[in-house]
Amino acid sequence: LATYVGVTDIADSFRAGKQEVQLALRDEARMLGLSQRDLANQVRQSFYGEEVQRIQRGRDDVRVMVRYTADERHSLGSLDNMRVRTSEGIEVPFAAVADVHLGRGYATIERTDMQRVVTVTSEVDRDITTPETILADVKEKMPTILAAFPNVTYRLAGEEQERRETTAGLRQGAILALLIIYTLLAIPLKSYTQPFVIMSVIPFGMVGAILGHFIMGWDVVFFSILGIVALSGVVVNSSLVLVHTINRRRNEGMELVEAVRSAAIQRFRPIALTSVTTFIGLLPLMFEASPPAMPLIPMAISLGYGVMYASIMTLFLVPCGYLILDDWGHWFEGRRKSMASGLSKDSHDATIVSITEDLDRASGE
Repeated sequence: LATYVGVTDIADSFRAGKQEVQLALRDEARMLGLSQRDLANQVRQSFYGEEVQRIQRGRDDVRVMVRYTADERHSLGSLDNMRVRTSEGIEVPFAAVADVHLGRGYATIERTDMQRVVTVTSEVDRDITTPETILADVKEKMPTILAAFPNVTYRLAGEEQERRETTAGLRQGAILALLIIYTLLAIPLKSYTQPFVIMSVIPFGMVGAILGHFIMGWDVVFFSILGIVALSGVVVNSSLVLVHTINRRRNEGMELVEAVRSAAIQRFRPIALTSVTTFIGLLPLMFEASPPAMPLIPMAISLGYGVMYASIMTLFLVPCGYLILDDWGHWFEGRRKSMASGLSKDSHDATIVSITEDLDRASGE
């Protein structure tokens, strides 16, 4: 992290402890029934002591500890003369069952899901770079760094973890918002299919938002997604007005193609002016250079460019979608009538056959 420009205050949670004697059990000791825990307990009993009794003296509780003398406890040479007792009661020299070396322990040990964890943190100067850029590069380099440490894994936490959790909740909220938008459109239009024509511009609004980030030289960040979610409720306005105008023209008795053409011509100026004024209103925020406005700039880019691109697509996509929807309606209606007429013809033929058989039987009698 120190190699990246704009990354400061790098720190980690690892703290080395005091110097200590670290014990390692030999393989020969395991054959005698000893374990690392047995070795550690007996060494602790020798130097720290083992409580064997408590004596009450007035208000005080006196503990009686069995351990080495003071001189022996202050010398590591006592380990060489120490005897380790096995489960069968046999005493063996300490040097025959354990190895000793000096090292440093841990001041603290942090665990997450029962795994030891060291947390690395840093601050990022957003005037120079963004956390998303740094993390994207770190993700590419971490497999190479950890190749030499097969027992070490990593995962992103902090702001990145909060962003993932927020994005997951935002995804669920976006799906719920789309369902509510569909319901609000279907009720007044009294149609289950026309809302799909109106909402078909929402993906193109997302495309416009991504193109806007490319034009402005910004990465798609979390606040960009917030703008895209808000955009889905804005871009349907123009297509809703256009579909409503087409429906009104058809109710007045106008032919379908003529109704679509006249509605597009009539609504072109309001749709264009509304989109342009929205875009111009967001321009000052897009070019704002102050640090407090930085999180809002991606949201403004998503809204501004998304509205512009979706409005242009509305004038082409919605009329075509309306005509295609009408063609599908006629096709399904024709299929339904043909199936109904086929069933009626089969029933009529069966009746004729039945009457003919009855007449033949009567004439024979």
